[in-house]
Amino acid sequence: IADQMEEWLMERGCDGFNIMFPYLPEGLDDFVDRVVPVLQKRGLFRTEYEGVTLRENLGLPRPENCYFMP
Repeated sequence: IADQMEEWLMERGCDGFNIMFPYLPEGLDDFVDRVVPVLQKRGLFRTEYEGVTLRENLGLPRPENCYFMP
C-alpha cells in the first residue's frame, strides 16, 4: 500500500488520499500501525505537527475580527 501511495504522489501528481476501510476500527488500526510508519520513514507523512491549531497546520492566516475598532 505504501509503495502504491508513494508512486501516486511522486509520479502522478496526487496531492492527498481519501481512504475507506473495509471494516472499522481494525482496518484503521492496521493502516495506522503498518502503513503510516512506512510513509513516515520515507518522509511522505509527517511525524509531528508544527502548529497547535488546524489553522496553523494548514498555514492559514487568522481572520480579522470584524467587530474590532482601532
